[in-house]
Amino acid sequence: MIPHTNTTSQLTRREMIQTGGLVTGGLAAGLALSPLAGTQVATAQTTTTQTTTAQVTAAAPMVRKMPRMALNTGTLLGYNLTIEEEIAVTARAGYDGIEIWIMRLQKYIDEGKSLADLKKLIDDSGLTLENAIGFASWIVDDDAARTRGLEQMKREMGWLAHIGCPRIAAPASGATGKRIDDLEACGQRYRAILELGDQEGVTPILEQWGGSATLQKLPDVAAIAMLAAHPKAALLLDAYHHYKGGNDYVSIGLLNGRAMPVFHINDYPADPPRVTIADKDRVFPGDGVCPFDVLLPVLDAIGFDGVFSLELFNQEYVRNFTPLELAKTGLEKTRGIFA
Repeated sequence: MIPHTNTTSQLTRREMIQTGGLVTGGLAAGLALSPLAGTQVATAQTTTTQTTTAQVTAAAPMVRKMPRMALNTGTLLGYNLTIEEEIAVTARAGYDGIEIWIMRLQKYIDEGKSLADLKKLIDDSGLTLENAIGFASWIVDDDAARTRGLEQMKREMGWLAHIGCPRIAAPASGATGKRIDDLEACGQRYRAILELGDQEGVTPILEQWGGSATLQKLPDVAAIAMLAAHPKAALLLDAYHHYKGGNDYVSIGLLNGRAMPVFHINDYPADPPRVTIADKDRVFPGDGVCPFDVLLPVLDAIGFDGVFSLELFNQEYVRNFTPLELAKTGLEKTRGIFA
């Protein structure tokens, strides 16, 4: 396992207050966290240990209210649609909101099309534009690369502000192979893009990446957000990435759900095992081994009231479904785990 620097103990009471409540005073609704206690998830191959379902459901009821649902259009990347077509598919499938990808927006702009027209298209679709997925290298140690990353982030935020998108994802782009041990520096770098966001009116949300060496572990993600000491610091978690990174779902109970505007929802099979599983192996919610009977009550208990956004990269689905069929099936499957 990768060693972790214990930076959270360095936080002062004032710094924790300044973060806007990323972490609760204890496990939400009395949830008891016992590190590495409980049962193994799905199979003996799974190395991530979970608190038992009985422990969690005894403390918090299963989510009953149907939450807002969005489609992360990364789910449709394999079809090579235009951003206009992705918006149309998402609306026709019946989603409440949409997460767009900057690469599609960039192509739209490069073709000389109007951002005002795109905003109108989204508004007319009835969808809420929840977030955008970008890959600026804002967190890297290399000063020159980070400067370019900040310039890219500012430019992309400017586009998003024109179309009414309130957020942009901030993953560990460029820092996936080697872990950045200085979490204090990472917190300062996150604060830098949060301050850019204050200028542009778009908030960067810190995205967990389970397959990377940086932003892999939930304690690191939470510490970096807290060390930014900015009232708009927020987290973007993901069921698959949480599992891939070797995290315990019940540990999410230490967070404040109000600091999580978007949650990426998906599922994964027991095989391949966690160490070799990849983005392409994600499956529809309910078709894998993700313990939603643990995860969903934890999110409910911490007051999560954001949007669940479906994000898949399964090429089997692309081969076997039309874009609309994939989007509709994904929505039905996602709703099914809340039934």
